[in-house]
Amino acid sequence: MLFRRSCTYNVEQSTRHYAKSSVTLCNLGVGATFGETILHDLPRDSTVVTKTTCELLRVEQQDFRLIWEKNKELMNDIFTNCKLKNGFGPSVQQTAAATSPTKRPLSPDHPNPALPITETPSPAMSRMGWALRTLLVADNSSCLKDRKVSGKLIRKCAPGTELVDWLVNLAPIVHTRAQAAGMWQALVEEGVLTHVNKEQPFKDKCFLYRFRLDEEGGAAAVGIPQAEDQHAANEHIREALSALFQRGPDATLRMILRKPSHERTSEELELVFEELVHIAALSHLSTSIKRELSSIFVFEAHAQAGTILFNQGDEGRSWYILLKGSVDVVIHGKGTVATLKTGDDFGKLALINDAPRAATIVLKENNCHLLRVDKEHFNRILRDVEANTLRLQEHGKDVLVLERVAKQRGQHSAFKYTVMSGTPAKMLEHLLETRLGQSVGGMDPFLDDFLLTHIVFMPVVQLVDELANYFHCDTHEDAQTPEDREYIVNFKKRVIQFMQKWVMAVRHAAFEEPSVCDFIEDLAAEVEADPDLNEETSIVHNVLTQMARYQEDRNQNAGQKWKLPPNGQPICLFSGNATPSKTVIRPDDDIIFRVYCADHTYCTLRFPMHTTAELIKACAADKLQLNRGPEDLCLVEVKSNGERSVFKDNDVSIPTGLSLNGRLFVSVKDHLDALTQLQEQECPTEGVDIDLEILSTKELAYHITLFEWDLFYAVHEYELLYHTFGRHHFGKITANLDVFLRRFNEVQYWIVTELVSTPSLSKRVGLVRKFIKLAAYCKEYQNLNAFFAVVMGLSNMAVSRLQQTWEKIPSKFRKIFQEFEALIDPSRNHRAYRVFVGKLQPPLIPFMPLLLKDMTFAHEGNKTSLDGLVNFEKMHMMAQTMRTIRFCRSRSLGLEPPSPKSEGEVRSYISSFRVIDNQRVLTAMSQKVEPTRKL
Repeated sequence: MLFRRSCTYNVEQSTRHYAKSSVTLCNLGVGATFGETILHDLPRDSTVVTKTTCELLRVEQQDFRLIWEKNKELMNDIFTNCKLKNGFGPSVQQTAAATSPTKRPLSPDHPNPALPITETPSPAMSRMGWALRTLLVADNSSCLKDRKVSGKLIRKCAPGTELVDWLVNLAPIVHTRAQAAGMWQALVEEGVLTHVNKEQPFKDKCFLYRFRLDEEGGAAAVGIPQAEDQHAANEHIREALSALFQRGPDATLRMILRKPSHERTSEELELVFEELVHIAALSHLSTSIKRELSSIFVFEAHAQAGTILFNQGDEGRSWYILLKGSVDVVIHGKGTVATLKTGDDFGKLALINDAPRAATIVLKENNCHLLRVDKEHFNRILRDVEANTLRLQEHGKDVLVLERVAKQRGQHSAFKYTVMSGTPAKMLEHLLETRLGQSVGGMDPFLDDFLLTHIVFMPVVQLVDELANYFHCDTHEDAQTPEDREYIVNFKKRVIQFMQKWVMAVRHAAFEEPSVCDFIEDLAAEVEADPDLNEETSIVHNVLTQMARYQEDRNQNAGQKWKLPPNGQPICLFSGNATPSKTVIRPDDDIIFRVYCADHTYCTLRFPMHTTAELIKACAADKLQLNRGPEDLCLVEVKSNGERSVFKDNDVSIPTGLSLNGRLFVSVKDHLDALTQLQEQECPTEGVDIDLEILSTKELAYHITLFEWDLFYAVHEYELLYHTFGRHHFGKITANLDVFLRRFNEVQYWIVTELVSTPSLSKRVGLVRKFIKLAAYCKEYQNLNAFFAVVMGLSNMAVSRLQQTWEKIPSKFRKIFQEFEALIDPSRNHRAYRVFVGKLQPPLIPFMPLLLKDMTFAHEGNKTSLDGLVNFEKMHMMAQTMRTIRFCRSRSLGLEPPSPKSEGEVRSYISSFRVIDNQRVLTAMSQKVEPTRKL
């Protein structure tokens, strides 16, 4: 506490009976401070009594601790001087110095990011440290030298900046200094490399670091390595450096989470936030809360299994999330009642209820990693959320919940609040009143989120009705005042702007409902007749032009027919004016397909894409003379491995939703077990038979990318919503998305099929090399969907077991493949891929299954409705993924074509591969071409 104006305090020391036995120690005046014992969580050792009217400045404990951590020496001097002024002698100073806070090494409460998180380095990291040190020592111009630090000789140490320079020059896979720094930090956190004073994590600065081997001393740390050691080190780095590269980002993240909150930079906080977004235990929390948590989460590492984290009955002080490992939940008298694993959280209930711990938590594995939030921060966040929340009510019920927008460093928002939840009508009203009619650059995020996701909570027909009500709110025009007229005109302008933004956001999908087209024509007529709306004429004309293009395109492709070939090939046009890859599949397009029954007889049907499963099964049953009622029948897909998948009666887009080599059956519900796959389902799908060796790999990648770009471009963002929530909820097809997803599986299993179908060892080796080069070209062309498919095909069990083949692959190609495997590594929610793709610019074809996983994560982890209101935070999360699709194709694809050698053959070949997708058959073929070696 600090005195602000003229005042006097008595500081008195007393027993419990204050009135009888109190002693005045000193009088405090203006500028004096007191109460610094809050640093140490100690009880007050004296009573402070006012003598006159006083004004003070008060600092809360949490803020005071932050100030102390940042300015220890300065704060200590201030306290010492104040105590001298207050009449306290050296003995008091000594007491204060004796009780001054110190960092507790390896304490979970005060983690030191410079110290290791393991008791001893892992063998892999020890070996990597040895290899890097060996090459550094062998390099005569190396930065690893003996240096004097504060008069003390430190052997073989190097500045962080020079270590980063050396590693960037050593390894082609290291492209940035940040990546190199992360790799060194991975060694620091295991104790293989240390700061000379153990005060700093690894930083790309002039801080000095040395290897554990040099710190321990001994003969091994002296002298230049022998030639064989240098060779062994080079070989090890060539094989294992990609593993260290992969560990770098995680090590950097752990380092940030061990730093005090006030030391985390805005870039570091953003990195932590991006990780928190993908933790299931936090999925239900708002974006603002996740941002708050990114600054206060603390990383803990525990080396030994059996460690007790807390006991039943203890005070609840922290909330935990498991990042790695598992823990047992133990209750007195019951023993272990549950085991929690990576991604689970525990300890929150005791904090919310302010109750003792209900169970004991015991670590089940060595080296468990956790995130921790302490009680004081947890409670502060809850208070802040409520303080920053604005609730609008009608008739005593919430209709709109807003949250104050936290200002991000370097960012400026034109809006003070963001929408958290609300009724559909109230959110639309809020949009029209606050987010339109203002000169704000670009598309407002709330408006964009609403336009991309409104079909979930506000069907198009309802939205048009609401807009029409706002636009035609001047039914009593004679009674209007000039102010009323101005308000009405402004609202009409906002509705017109809304329509423009709607068309911009979802393009031609906005015109699919006839009610939208009718409303647009109504708007155009009103604008034409109302002179107050002259300024909006150009906007309406632009919307009309877009609508005319849509209608023209629709008329051109009317009567489009597709067919699903009987032998497993992908869907193709039966008739029409365009090539299949460049044509969007529409709901009323017809498709011709087969439906089988249990004895493998079949009928051929032709229906629109939007036809329900109920209608298909009824028609098929009639043609196949299955004399059962519709309620006794079901429509089933039988996959090539014999698995059965039953369609819901109200499901649509059935033929395009079949798996590779899947077949459609109609069956009596009680006889599903009698359904068996067709004999041809275990054979490859039909395709062009060609010798891959004669095709140019780059030309192959080029035409695959062009073909898949057209498929990707046909997918509308709405299809991700239909796929996530279920097509039957909307009655909408996902045919274009189905075809694109099928293509991923087709490419993946094409790789496997080609390799296990090649009996010649030398030809298999050539194919593996060709496919690795194909993945490299797909990556170069930014076709990441095909890149993933190729690499996953090469990683398939039927291929990875071909030891004789892989042994003959040159080390250069094996190393490239290891880097590709690291890029598709699914750990930490595909962190490696997300970091890589985050640096790319459009056009690019993303890995679609991961985007669908993100959609499912947002959907299943968050309720769509909260207390009768739309959970708009969930809509925002889903819109973020949908915007990724828009970003990826925001520029047209313009690849430089390679020198054409066999263009016609390649285009025909890549449009329909020969594929087996039955893993059992593929593994058997793999065993045949390369039997398992006997030990």
